[in-house]
Amino acid sequence: MADEKTLLGASDVEEAVLADWRIVFDVLHARFETGDFATGLALVNRIGEKAEEVQHHPDLDLTYPTLDVRLTSHDVGGITSRDIDMARTISALAAEAGAAARPDQVWGLELSLDTPDHAEIRDFWAALLDWEVDEDEVVAPDGNHPTIWFQESDDHETPHQRWHLDVRVPPEVVDARIEAALEAGGTLVSDDAAPAYWVLADAQGNQACLTTWQGRGE
Repeated sequence: MADEKTLLGASDVEEAVLADWRIVFDVLHARFETGDFATGLALVNRIGEKAEEVQHHPDLDLTYPTLDVRLTSHDVGGITSRDIDMARTISALAAEAGAAARPDQVWGLELSLDTPDHAEIRDFWAALLDWEVDEDEVVAPDGNHPTIWFQESDDHETPHQRWHLDVRVPPEVVDARIEAALEAGGTLVSDDAAPAYWVLADAQGNQACLTTWQGRGE
């Protein structure tokens, strides 16, 4: 594995064979079914102890009856060997606690605003939400909300749709998600860019993209 300051690509992370974890944008994400709140709280405490030992801290979201854990190296802006090591430690702790991993329930969301000129509107959205501009994106400082980014589009007087959702899922669940969307009355608009993304539309023509890490030059 690379040194702890080296960013890892998605293929590198996949080669680490982390069965409990999935890549969601630049984060490793796992969900564990704890069964009850007390077990989840005890697991959080054990994770906290290990995180303090190595000074590498995950984001934890404890609800009843699941614990979501997200790992990324904020100092370098992505996944590193530190996250791989911590993911393995957390998986071992979860197994000891009897908490089952649910990688099929892991997903991520971005909001994409179609616009012919993102620079004209980007700062407005940052100001409106009290978020931050990160290059060409608008991001929540706490990292707990979807990123807003801007999709270049043709200029047209009366836009038919300005927003569409980009939903990032693990590669092994994308086919089932597409099938479910089609069964719910949707249509497949395009799979030309698969497996990077598929474009789907609801019954009224509103479009969204199901995306995976694959097919992106990794």
